[in-house]
Amino acid sequence: MQKNLTAVPHALNASQRAAHYGHRGAVLWLTGLPASGKSSLAMALEHALTTLGYSCYVLDGDNIRNGLNANLGFSPADRSENIRRVGEVAALFADAGLICITAFISPYRADRARARQSCGEAFHEIHVAADLATCESRDPKGLYKKARSGELSEFTGISAPYETPEHPQLAIDSGHESLAACLQQLVAYVARNLPLETKCAPHA
Repeated sequence: MQKNLTAVPHALNASQRAAHYGHRGAVLWLTGLPASGKSSLAMALEHALTTLGYSCYVLDGDNIRNGLNANLGFSPADRSENIRRVGEVAALFADAGLICITAFISPYRADRARARQSCGEAFHEIHVAADLATCESRDPKGLYKKARSGELSEFTGISAPYETPEHPQLAIDSGHESLAACLQQLVAYVARNLPLETKCAPHA
């Protein structure tokens, strides 16, 4: 922590926030190769959970890079800083009592470990585990094609590494299962680990 800074305590604790929202805060960290289905799953999960009564929000890789992290590139150092910032923001969402769903390649294990450290017990690593061949065959943005031609450098899976999670809380085979089937697994995971409780009525 920097000098001359003093953390200001909140008036609400985690239990009070959980009583308000009806569930504990959490970070559902979706990681996987480009075109593995992270963003599609994250947005579908946000909709499904909201329908069930959860309070949640998605932090998506491209969206964050258009705003908060617009000054970062794709060098190893910039990728690490990108994930460091996202981990800190996600931790704030969870501390506020919300379920933060993140959709980032987050290719390095060390960076994901640091995000876990920032978020503590609220962190749930979810591997969206489509294989490289499947992701490249999808290529919705044409990025794999650019990477193969040399037009795009430092592209994860082709010219930059992806370090597969060793012990994720959940692994989803998005390369062989449908979006609906993968979403069902995610919703079931949340229901088991972050069950909804009765919300407290607001004070008059």
